[in-house]
Amino acid sequence: MSAVKPLEAVARDRVGKGAARAVRRQGQVPAIIYGGGQPPQPIAIDLVRTRTLIYAGGFKTTLFEIDAGGKKTRAIPKDFQLDPVNGVPLHVDFLRVVAGQTLTVEVPAHFVNEDAAPGIKQSGGTLNIVLHTLPLEVPADAIPDAIEIDLTGRAIGDSIHISDVTLPANATFAGDPDAPIATIVPPTVLGAEVEAEEAAIAEAQASEAAEEKAEDAPEEAAESEKKED
Repeated sequence: MSAVKPLEAVARDRVGKGAARAVRRQGQVPAIIYGGGQPPQPIAIDLVRTRTLIYAGGFKTTLFEIDAGGKKTRAIPKDFQLDPVNGVPLHVDFLRVVAGQTLTVEVPAHFVNEDAAPGIKQSGGTLNIVLHTLPLEVPADAIPDAIEIDLTGRAIGDSIHISDVTLPANATFAGDPDAPIATIVPPTVLGAEVEAEEAAIAEAQASEAAEEKAEDAPEEAAESEKKED
């Protein structure tokens, strides 16, 4: 389970686009804490700290104790926005967490014991991951860091479904139990796709080169005529 992390914040008394831009100019990220039967609380958090937390992974499964001017609130990130060009955090939404609350979160899936999977180790197959995260309903104070999925004994053609995975106590799946998480595919399947893609790229490049050569031909002929004159 992830430990509760402290997060320093500053209370905001202004909201809106103009106020948000002013916060960002000060090296902070505008954010808001909502839910729990209480009014929304606008805050600002340090940009560098926020960026580090987001890119470290597991941000949306981490429970924070947010200290805004001495007022401490436990909350979990519900959503965040990044600048599409430079990836800088633009805004964070936090969901207020109350005692006994159950949350639906996306928990990373970690695949272990590939060396003990005959389909990968002996047959040269490839692990084709369908779901990188699993939707779980868990108590707010018992969110797992990740769910380990054991590949021991898995052969070519095997599919791993949500129902095959052992969950921690107090956790239940929020999605379709029959949904596939991963499959072990033969080495030729992905290899053929890669070869086909490479062939298509080569054909497109050859066609483009031929078109450029055809376009340049009249110009080269004209240059040749000038030299002869």
